Amino acid sequence: MLAVREFFRDRERRAIAAPPIVAAISLVLMLVCAITLGLPIRDPDAKYVSSPLAVIGLIVLVFMFIDVLPRAYSAWRLTEQGLLASITGVLKERWGNKRGLVVIGALVSFYVTYIAYRNLKSYLPFIRGDEQDGFLLEFDRFLFFGNDPGPVLHNLLGTGASAHVLSFAYVAFLTFVPVSLGAALVWSTKLRPGLWYVTALCTCWLLGAVSYYLIPSLGPIYAQPGLFSELPATGVSQLQSSLMENRLEVLYDPHTSGAVQSVAAFASLHVGVVFAAALIAHLCHLARLIRVALWSFLVLTVLGTIYFGWHYLIDDLAGFVLGFAAVYISAWATGHHWRPFAGRSSSVPRSPAGAH
Repeated sequence: MLAVREFFRDRERRAIAAPPIVAAISLVLMLVCAITLGLPIRDPDAKYVSSPLAVIGLIVLVFMFIDVLPRAYSAWRLTEQGLLASITGVLKERWGNKRGLVVIGALVSFYVTYIAYRNLKSYLPFIRGDEQDGFLLEFDRFLFFGNDPGPVLHNLLGTGASAHVLSFAYVAFLTFVPVSLGAALVWSTKLRPGLWYVTALCTCWLLGAVSYYLIPSLGPIYAQPGLFSELPATGVSQLQSSLMENRLEVLYDPHTSGAVQSVAAFASLHVGVVFAAALIAHLCHLARLIRVALWSFLVLTVLGTIYFGWHYLIDDLAGFVLGFAAVYISAWATGHHWRPFAGRSSSVPRSPAGAH
């Protein structure tokens, strides 16, 4: 018991251990479902990008290069050693130690959690096939005074340039996650804020997988496709068609299909993840430009989820709750004593490098 107490008092150890713990919980849930149902475990993006881990690793290497090169150049200008020696010295100082191992551990933890999340999502129709789309459609109409939210946005924003702008923003999420992950782990002077963010992402995936089983649903675009028939062809429409094809393929025979089933509406993980990122950036007082960009991205993401029929309004509201919960849980797990209802003075992290 004493050792456990000492562990929880050591914030650095807690921060390092938090992502692997979330990954382990996610992995166990996936294995239990896979073994119980006799379903395969798939690498969800393998046929598109080889492996998400490879993509994340490549992005991190790019960020490391951007991190090391200016420092090495400064060292080269201030000393008589060669540029190559300066680069080697900065690499050893910044990454040839415990820091490098922690970053690798966090990346692997994120990858394991993501794989578990995607497979748990794929198992959903085999465990709960009672989609609640009829009720959710009616609830959306109740909230919008008898109107469907998607067509309301179509009339308000139009279906021309706005469709392509929102499509670009929505699809950009696929790049945003690995890029933000690399930036959080590489560019922070201290790793704990980055580990807070990685833990929040992992927690979002885990809570999101659980939420799909609470209220199983397909989303308006699949439950009522006629509401979105006037939209032009975009990257989003191509993605929606691809996801439904994969779903039908998996439902037909999950053992011969190399795809995963990725259709689930409640809650919106796009909203949850982007909200968590914006909230942590706000709490850590990152540069104003970054904070404004993230909150703006969140607004576009929310609009896109409704505009294209990915989600019902309650899905987005649940996404905000999920993102908030992920930030709060990960703050505790990594030793950031953030008390969101106790006033600003209770928020410990004041800068990306100064979170203790």
